[in-house]
Amino acid sequence: MASKPIDHKFSVAPMLDWTDKHCRYFHRLMTRHAVLYTEMVTTGALIHGKGDYLAFNEQEHPLVLQLGGSNPAEMAQCAKMAEQRGYDAVNINVGCPSDRVQNGMFGACLMAKPELVASCVSAMLDAVSIPVTVKSRIGIDELDSYQFLTDFVGTIADAGCQQFIVHARKAWLKGLSPKENREIPELDYPRVHQLKQDFPQLNISINGGIKTLDDVRYQLQLVDGVMVGREAYTNPYLLSQVDHFIYGEEQPVLSQHELVRAMLPYIEQQMQQGARFWHIARHMLGLFQGLPGARLWRRHLSENGHLAGAGPEVLVQALAAVPE
Repeated sequence: MASKPIDHKFSVAPMLDWTDKHCRYFHRLMTRHAVLYTEMVTTGALIHGKGDYLAFNEQEHPLVLQLGGSNPAEMAQCAKMAEQRGYDAVNINVGCPSDRVQNGMFGACLMAKPELVASCVSAMLDAVSIPVTVKSRIGIDELDSYQFLTDFVGTIADAGCQQFIVHARKAWLKGLSPKENREIPELDYPRVHQLKQDFPQLNISINGGIKTLDDVRYQLQLVDGVMVGREAYTNPYLLSQVDHFIYGEEQPVLSQHELVRAMLPYIEQQMQQGARFWHIARHMLGLFQGLPGARLWRRHLSENGHLAGAGPEVLVQALAAVPE
């Protein structure tokens, strides 16, 4: 059964240690339409791990699992697990530059092995009916010509991948940390725009350094979708305007204070199931960014949120510092 296509005009990037299910629930309260991504989960964790790495809240759809791995059979097995659990798509991580990822043979180093990525895509598409997508860089190390990028995309598209999310920076696999790889290599948006022109039949999203919805709207004139990462996390209230500005929907938007109050029942429910308050509240630190009282809000949450016994009352106390 073919799944309903996802409108990828706007998505929130998969971010390790950040986009967990609590973060995604919070983000979903602000936007019905933005596509949300899990943190990267490795095939090893899914196949051999003890925890439930696929847990999510039903409210999170449309939701994509980002998978790290390079063994086609294991990738297919994990894609099947994701489909059975109800994920809307599976994305292959071909962009993360960390050493740990390279040693596991996944992430950005796979850009040098397009045939292997194509084998993974092919095996996964044989196993599932949900979309299989690829998130990559524009290049790695000395492999950074436009020809290299088009060969990479062409090889994987031939295996059946219809959608690519391209971080418009190359990755240096040696000498730069993952954090530096998000900031030091120069952004090259025109290269991703050219990719869309040369592969008009593919769905191409752009990622990297995009901070405002005006920037998103500009990019949407040149590509099919925009993925926003750190800005959506550190300044999350940006998401409250996505449905109106990007998807043209006229719906009332929750104020920041209403959002905090809407999170309280979720926090209580999750804590009853064993979650710690801070693991949820930490995603809300940036909610009042740029507003009077924002510093007091962050400080109260940071100083009290991780204490033993902390609960929803900490949010209520912090909220009192911010004028409504």
